[in-house]
Amino acid sequence: MPSFAVVGAGIIGAAVARELTLRFPGAAVTVFEKEPQVAAHQTGHNSGVVHAGLYYEPGGLKARLCRRGATLLQRFCADRELPYEECGKLVVALDAAEEARLEAIHERAVANGVPDVRMLGPEGIREVEPRAVGRAALHSPHTAIVDYARVTRALADDVVAAGGTVHLGTPVRRIGGTATGAIVHTDRGRHSFDLVVVCAGLQSDRLARASGGEEEPAIVPFLGQYFLLDPAHRDHVRGLVYPVPDPRYPFLGVHLTKRIDGETTVGPNAFLSLSREGYRGLGLAPKDALETVAHPGFRRFAARNLPTAAREIRTVLSRRWFLEEAQRYVPSLAGAGTTRVPRGIRAQAMTRDGALVDDFVIQHRGRVTHVRNAPSPGATSSLAIAEHIVAAAAREHGLPAAPVQE
Repeated sequence: MPSFAVVGAGIIGAAVARELTLRFPGAAVTVFEKEPQVAAHQTGHNSGVVHAGLYYEPGGLKARLCRRGATLLQRFCADRELPYEECGKLVVALDAAEEARLEAIHERAVANGVPDVRMLGPEGIREVEPRAVGRAALHSPHTAIVDYARVTRALADDVVAAGGTVHLGTPVRRIGGTATGAIVHTDRGRHSFDLVVVCAGLQSDRLARASGGEEEPAIVPFLGQYFLLDPAHRDHVRGLVYPVPDPRYPFLGVHLTKRIDGETTVGPNAFLSLSREGYRGLGLAPKDALETVAHPGFRRFAARNLPTAAREIRTVLSRRWFLEEAQRYVPSLAGAGTTRVPRGIRAQAMTRDGALVDDFVIQHRGRVTHVRNAPSPGATSSLAIAEHIVAAAAREHGLPAAPVQE
């Protein structure tokens, strides 16, 4: 039987490992994770939203894998009795210009096969979210929320139950290719496998380069700060309330998100992180900060996005301004209390010309596959990304895989 390794035990790595156990029953599957627990980074620091596929370019990997991933994720949560709530989502336009952009999002959502999406006027907005205001809104009733860390632990449990092994606290330094396989180099020695899939998230570019892979794209970390609403205001939204994306800015903007534990968050903003893995305080890691500033793409990106920086720095420095942004959509939040929670850090891939890489990037190098860019909706798409990677590897290397379970 073939042997497989997965580097990284976030939700995508855990999903790939589980998919390998399903497609190759009896094969040896090993997961290497540098942290003492799974879901330690992006997976455990996100909003928990299961995206429906509203925004993504039709035909791209994000559009295709998001829709498939949401279906698989809902099925998995039902099978494992994990909480999954279709709380719904409103994308709210406040003026005519935003309404025109919202119509384009609606067309894209329909093209992507998002179920039951519809445009609403002010009265329709109030029916869905009684305290929300706006000129128009796009309603996605099947957008959902989950606990991605719990999902990841369940995926890892499936791997172990199928005979696989999860090595925690085991950093991988590089992966070397051979004529018929790959060698994973860890602090505990060298390990040979027939196929290796690297899902290293915030460290994906470094590990790819150390393994002889392509220099680009590079990872530039952006922090996202969240605040919890106080108990008196957490029920002022029933589900998710989002702004219409502004093409002048590369990130979405502050929004309101119900969580699966009953809390409601405001956020996130988006600002350069001084660390790839610093979730509290200043979060300064000199190596990470210097590497980002030295990247020519980041300098070009920064020069083009000074208005974005000016907008976002206000939300970093001022909790009041942060909440005022949310009040534009839900005015009753005026005077609400908030509590800061650990930030998330987004692994955003960037090219040398300063462009943010939008779609998923999966690179193949012999018997090693590197996931180089999997931002939102990466968690939603994780089970579908796993199907995609494992099916491609089976075809490329002539491995006898069991059929995909529909």
